[in-house]
Amino acid sequence: MSRDAISVTLDRDNLVWLKARARAAGGVSVSQLLDRLVTDARAGKRALVPPRSVVGTVILRDFDPDAADRDLRALFAASAQGAGSVHERGGPYGKKARTPRG
Repeated sequence: MSRDAISVTLDRDNLVWLKARARAAGGVSVSQLLDRLVTDARAGKRALVPPRSVVGTVILRDFDPDAADRDLRALFAASAQGAGSVHERGGPYGKKARTPRG
């Protein structure tokens, strides 16, 4: 596959982030990283960075405050053993849910 040179203008913070991600991805160049990000986005794959959000993954019970402590400790113990992973639902490039016609 051939490649074409382009010019990209980015916010300084985004450029710093890209450079750090390029180093973390094994020392690839920023151009290579951008190419991977675009390729993954076009293919519907996740970005090179794993999801960080844990929103909605913990449900606390109002009636038993000690249960929250036990539940959180169990979640952390399971996570430390590699019992599973947490993923956010959808994303800007995910498939949109169909709206029923009616």
